[in-house]
Amino acid sequence: MEKRDYDAVVVGSGPNGLAAAITLQQQGLSVLLLEARDTIGGGTRTAELTLPGFHHDVCSAILPMAATSPFFTTLPLEQYGLEYLYPPVEAAHPFDDGSAAVLKRSVSETARLLGADEGAYLSLMQQVVADWPLIAKDILGPLRFPQYPLRMARFGLKALPSAATISKRFTTEKAKGLWAGMTAHSIQPLTNYTTSAIGLVLSAAGHLYGWPVPKGGAMSVANALAKYFESLGGKIQTGFTVSNLRQLPSAHAVLFDVTPKQLMAIAGDQFSDLYKWQLNRYRYGMGVFKVDWALDGPIPFTAPECREAGTVHIGNTFKEIAASEQFAASGGHPQRPFVLLAQQSLFDDSRAPAGKHTAWAYCHVPNGSTVDMTNIIEEQVERFAPGFKKLILARHTYNTLELQRYNGNYVGGDINGGIIDLGQLYTRPALRLSPYKTSAKGIYICSSSTPPGGGVHGMCGHHAARQALRHVFKIG
Repeated sequence: MEKRDYDAVVVGSGPNGLAAAITLQQQGLSVLLLEARDTIGGGTRTAELTLPGFHHDVCSAILPMAATSPFFTTLPLEQYGLEYLYPPVEAAHPFDDGSAAVLKRSVSETARLLGADEGAYLSLMQQVVADWPLIAKDILGPLRFPQYPLRMARFGLKALPSAATISKRFTTEKAKGLWAGMTAHSIQPLTNYTTSAIGLVLSAAGHLYGWPVPKGGAMSVANALAKYFESLGGKIQTGFTVSNLRQLPSAHAVLFDVTPKQLMAIAGDQFSDLYKWQLNRYRYGMGVFKVDWALDGPIPFTAPECREAGTVHIGNTFKEIAASEQFAASGGHPQRPFVLLAQQSLFDDSRAPAGKHTAWAYCHVPNGSTVDMTNIIEEQVERFAPGFKKLILARHTYNTLELQRYNGNYVGGDINGGIIDLGQLYTRPALRLSPYKTSAKGIYICSSSTPPGGGVHGMCGHHAARQALRHVFKIG
């Protein structure tokens, strides 16, 4: 093989870029990881966004997919400073009457607390949880013939329908609301096919592994991955913005932890007309408007279960959440949006000064929206936690375009690297035998715009690197 500066260069140090770099370096290759910003991390960064001493997760916060990742769990990350903290309640869902539904580690306890829908919940989740350890690698990867086809088919029968269809299994508002909160992580109308898949995966992850808070912030995940990569001999260079291929050191393979929009800007002249046409047709989904708060005390949720949860899904009934998601997807700004809220400082006292707290939240808005949703989000929290607004010491907000400026992969505020609907579930970013291999020799895409999509799990980067190992280096 012709001599190059490096065997491989990875552009972008989010979880997927780090996973790609580690996977390559584990095979004894020489790998350089490049990052445009002064710090690594991509969607896993932590900063003092509001006041000194208040540490906020800039993007990702609660990490169920990191805890269940078939790749991350093979790495000795605890030796490099990563520690997960586990709230008593994985996720809570408050209602206007002061009650709440909860996702707990135990499937049977979660089901029992749903009353009349105990049997329906067990019917939906029990087999998925039992099968998950065997089918996780196939679900969190490219389309291929599964290792356990009957188990995968069983999962698919529940994952393919819309969240709205599956909700009809339940009779109580409590169970339907809990399901709505889980499936609204899909960031698309709950009437869309495959929105159930997101709810099934997140619920199964919670039952098996929990929804942990990384101690010290999401940045601890990136730091642990980077330290492990460097321990293998890998090199990291920050403050290196890549705008074209000529800037890069020579390498046999280049892997990009970017979405199709940036990839086209950097390397579009290297691609075939068909591949360029496919990338230009790639679709991005709704954006998010995000708020971080420095608080004078814990959020005073009416429902006690919410005061024990790392994650709180705010939106009341399935009907209300489904309506707000449909409205935002159609270009509107809901007055009562679904709000995804995390309260990390309840379980991690390193996040705020003694007696003080932090909170993190976002709602879904049209892609590219610059509408300020701060008051609307705060009113939604106040609705279920009277007195919340009086606790606010400071706040920091990001609209969709500010998020994109912070992290170029969040195009129009889309934190999933492109909508994960039926049309782009396995064909992201293009319909190819390998979704990670571009039409140009030695150039790969390893971002959340490839299967399995968004989330802190590193599987996109891991699978892309394995493709490069096979195609370029004839390894594996």
